[in-house]
Amino acid sequence: MTKILTIGSVTKDTFLPTAEGVILETPEDLLSQKKIAFELGAKYHISDKHETLGGCPINVAAGMVKLGFQVQCYAPIGSDETGKWIKNELERQGIDPAHLVVVDGHFSDASSIVVDKNSGERVIFSGHDASEKFEISTENIQDFDLVFIGDLSGDWKKNLELITSKAKEKHAPVAFNPRQKAIQEDSQKIFEASSICKFLFINKDEALELLSSNGKEVTEDEPQLLRELKKNGVEVVTLTDGMRGAWAFDGKEILHVEAILHSNTVDTTGAGDAFASGFLAGYLKEKNLAAALKWGVANSSSCVTQYGGQAGLLNESEIIDFIDKIEVTKLS
Repeated sequence: MTKILTIGSVTKDTFLPTAEGVILETPEDLLSQKKIAFELGAKYHISDKHETLGGCPINVAAGMVKLGFQVQCYAPIGSDETGKWIKNELERQGIDPAHLVVVDGHFSDASSIVVDKNSGERVIFSGHDASEKFEISTENIQDFDLVFIGDLSGDWKKNLELITSKAKEKHAPVAFNPRQKAIQEDSQKIFEASSICKFLFINKDEALELLSSNGKEVTEDEPQLLRELKKNGVEVVTLTDGMRGAWAFDGKEILHVEAILHSNTVDTTGAGDAFASGFLAGYLKEKNLAAALKWGVANSSSCVTQYGGQAGLLNESEIIDFIDKIEVTKLS
């Protein structure tokens, strides 16, 4: 069985669904073209709430476990009740918690997520404490067939360098999902790290920012973005753009799959992580690029029908049933 290690932050996410927020269109604000507003001083009733594990490495780990892989998660938790809850939830989902690190005297990361029930979009209020003190020990990166890097906090540049250098030494392929905050802080460091990765998972906004910040000429054309990212040395690049679907490039062909839009979409949190776990699982099970892309889109399309990044994930038989509905377009 393929052994996978996912690395990054883990949170306890509390989802607060509401249909009472007012959506404001602000096209003049290029970085924030839609906003949600509530009356200051008012009180709003929440009919239900949902508590789940959160964090990119956890969501990917849960997806990979459900698709038949042995996964451990290397992440920090605090010395508090939330940390105990996180550990119990990991075990319940079949994720090995052996590499959880307790950061004494600090709180576990937690998020409150306001979800607009009309669109499924959300606003996340997150607090990071334990993850800001996360220090990678290379002793914990041993004997894995693949290392997945998700959210990194604290001295993330040092942690990223330690992870990639150790994985290279152990000849373990790396899958990397950089986040926009890290790209904004040091795009060159992210660009350098992605050059040694086997898999790069990135959304379109992140790709535009990463390439332009590193002096590359970019356009809105997705195949061009994929080719530029591939030139950096990564073996397989995937690009996602919300409702417009996903693209993949392995140096031989560029493929695109439309997103499958569900009328019962409730929450888009974790959709990108579900895509990553589905794509990786398909690829590691020796499927071709087109099949891996289908696996990714099937998983992400199902994920949005449940709150959080795990409840809507599919198992292998469910994905196989699902992918007959998915068409792949070859762009080059």
